[in-house]
Amino acid sequence: MGRAKEITVKPICSTDAKRIVKTLHYSGTVVPNSQLHFGAFLDGRCGGALSFGPSMDQASAKLVHGTQPREFIELNRMAFADWLPRNSESRCISVALRLIRRNYPHLKWCLSFSDATQCGDGTIYRASGFLLTGIKKNGTLRRNPATGKVLARMTAYHRNITQEFNSWEPLPGFQLKYVYFLHPHERANLAVPVLPYSAIAEAGATMYKGVRPEDA
Repeated sequence: MGRAKEITVKPICSTDAKRIVKTLHYSGTVVPNSQLHFGAFLDGRCGGALSFGPSMDQASAKLVHGTQPREFIELNRMAFADWLPRNSESRCISVALRLIRRNYPHLKWCLSFSDATQCGDGTIYRASGFLLTGIKKNGTLRRNPATGKVLARMTAYHRNITQEFNSWEPLPGFQLKYVYFLHPHERANLAVPVLPYSAIAEAGATMYKGVRPEDA
């Protein structure tokens, strides 16, 4: 893992996390209901942030039998500077999840989504031990023809521009769903099948750093 082992992961305030995410995340946006924020520090510098919070879609609790909405958390933003060493992301996810398990024992599992429309198919999640539980065509992202900016359907809803949003052309691509069990015994309660990672290529959902194989 090289110098990635030297990275320290510790809580940071929401103000700092939002600044880092807006600067480094490809979307340039934050998720407003994020509650837990961790910074990645190397040589005294903070080079990344991970933000967790309640899922925007509380129905996701149904993924695991016996889960109440307050008993799972979503990793909704992760952003790292290019100067951090290789394997930094998987190292930081692992440490952050250990801290959550230790300090918030009521949380049973963590949910995250991979944007294989603009970013990637979840290489880091797979390296961190997340289970793949869903692959679907992503109809939630559309580009504003006037500004060129991409918005998600949920963001449009909160901005009260759903009707305008629906008139925009959707971006082609996929969304992948991943689950990580903070308490391993909870895996027995998973309500959906675990998909093999090979299903990503079979579905045509492969993407790495915003590039599909056919576009490389």
